[in-house]
Amino acid sequence: MKWTVEFYKKENKEIPIKEFLNSLPEKHRAKAYWTIELLKDYGTTLREPYTKSLSGDQYKGLWELRIKFASDISRIFYFIHVGKTFIILHGFIKKTNETPKKELEIARNYMEDYLRRCKEWKNPLYHGKK
Repeated sequence: MKWTVEFYKKENKEIPIKEFLNSLPEKHRAKAYWTIELLKDYGTTLREPYTKSLSGDQYKGLWELRIKFASDISRIFYFIHVGKTFIILHGFIKKTNETPKKELEIARNYMEDYLRRCKEWKNPLYHGKK
């Protein structure tokens, strides 16, 4: 059974990963979507060089898709949600060996926002029920 992939959506309805993917050159974008399809097909059994978990307690639960196209390297952050669902959060073009903390923090903040809003949505008080 395939996994499901959802793109994180901000409260203002912006979808950061779509903006990132659309900013990539056509062939790089195609490879990024191909890698997302691999994630759907193989789920948590997909390993390096395609995916890797992030290290550090502050990034627990975050993973990265690793895309290399020609001399360009990009990363797409995601996490596993309920059931067989991946939430794709944020992407960037990697220009240094180390992943910039700024990019990691964006992904972590998006994950926390998603989980907070998901929890609120499931709360009966959110829907005006007691």
